[in-house]
Amino acid sequence: MVKKKATKKTIKTAKKRKPAAREKKGDAYKFSSISLKLSPAEVLGVAIKSEIEATEAYSRLHKKVKNEILRMKLNLLISEEKKHRRILERLFSQRFPEEKLKIPAKSFLRPIEATKGIKFSVLDLFKLALEAEKMSEEFYREADEQAEDKESKRILGYLVRVERSHYFIIKSEIDMLDRFPDYYKVEDFHLGQDMFHVGP
Repeated sequence: MVKKKATKKTIKTAKKRKPAAREKKGDAYKFSSISLKLSPAEVLGVAIKSEIEATEAYSRLHKKVKNEILRMKLNLLISEEKKHRRILERLFSQRFPEEKLKIPAKSFLRPIEATKGIKFSVLDLFKLALEAEKMSEEFYREADEQAEDKESKRILGYLVRVERSHYFIIKSEIDMLDRFPDYYKVEDFHLGQDMFHVGP
C-alpha cells in the first residue's frame, strides 16, 4: 500500500488553525485545554480557590463603601460565593471520596489576584470584579462541557448561570459609579428629592 504524502495544501491548512480562547503562553490555567492541563479533581480545587478569592475581594469592597444598597448587594455576592465554595467542596467529596482536597496557591482569577496589596479606586475594583466574573463564567462553562457525569454538569451549569447574574449586578454598579463617582460614599444616595434605584 502506497502512503500518500502530505501536500503543501494540507500543511498550510494545519498551520492556519487558530489557538482556542484564553490560550496564552505561560498561563497557569489554559481554559481551552482544561482536560489536558488539569485533572477533574484539580479543576474543582482551582474553582474552590477562585470562590475563596472572590469572597475576599467582595469583602474588601464592602469595607470601602457606605451606600446601604450597594453594601446589601455586596453582602449578597459574598454570601453566594461562600455558598458556591460549599457546593464545590460537596461535589469534590462525592466525586473523589478517597482523595484529599488540594487548594492551589493561586486561582485563575488574575484580576482578583492583582488587587492584593495594591490600592485601587472603588471603580477600578468593580471593573476588576467584572472581569473576574466573566472569567469565572467561562471557566465553569468549559468545565461543564467537559464533565461526564450528570451531577457535575448540573452543578457547573448552575454556577455558569449564577456567575452570569453576578456579572450584570457588577456592571450596573459600574454604570452608576461612572455617572456618580461619589455615590458609594454616602449611605442614602439622593438627587434632589428623589431616591435613585440602583441596579436591576
